[in-house]
Amino acid sequence: MRIDIITLFPEMCEAVLNESIIGRAQKKGVLEVQAHQLRDYAFDKHRRVDDTPYGGGMGMLMKAEPIALCFEDICEKIGNRPHFVYMSPQGKTLTQQRLRELSEMDNVCVLCGHYEGVDQRVIDEFVDEEISIGDYVLTGGELPALVFVDALSRMTKGVLSDELCFTDESHYNGLLEYPQYTKPQVWRDKEVPPVLMSGHHANVDKWRYEHSLINTYKKRPEMLDKKELSEYDIKVIEMYKTNEG
Repeated sequence: MRIDIITLFPEMCEAVLNESIIGRAQKKGVLEVQAHQLRDYAFDKHRRVDDTPYGGGMGMLMKAEPIALCFEDICEKIGNRPHFVYMSPQGKTLTQQRLRELSEMDNVCVLCGHYEGVDQRVIDEFVDEEISIGDYVLTGGELPALVFVDALSRMTKGVLSDELCFTDESHYNGLLEYPQYTKPQVWRDKEVPPVLMSGHHANVDKWRYEHSLINTYKKRPEMLDKKELSEYDIKVIEMYKTNEG
């Protein structure tokens, strides 16, 4: 997968994405991430990419033409049109399901907004979807873009050592992940659940699934409303509620 980021702060993006798992994936060649300086597509000597909004109001607005030129240049360089995402608090909230769908694409381009946003005309002309990482506003689109790229990259084939690294996690199957434990076996008089040390894989899998259900019920019960629960699932939750009471 190739991901292109249109930004005013490419160094900020590169500092994060060239490290750890994503950085190693790029070195292995299973992932390519390019950050593009938007000011390189400005026209005046000051490399301005913003201007005052028509109709008045506070702040500045990012101009359409530099964004369009940068995106068109990316299309020309890679030989096709990438799926174009604008990180915006007005977008649909990012979900694991949407990440799973986007991870099937070969090319994704991400636009980082700034100031009071972006000229609507470039959104209408080029952007395929607007994505938000939550119902709040940040000073720029770089942090949301980094969250998006990290979450998307780790689902790309070859980035993680095993697909189970993400298929077993919270949200992938509509549930939160089960509790996990490591050494020592006893920590401050608290023991690891014996089933996890039994070596009986079927029992371990059963325990993990049941505790994924319980964890979801305790922490994010609204997620269960969207999931088709089996009779067994309902029984597990009811037994937990009974024991809890």
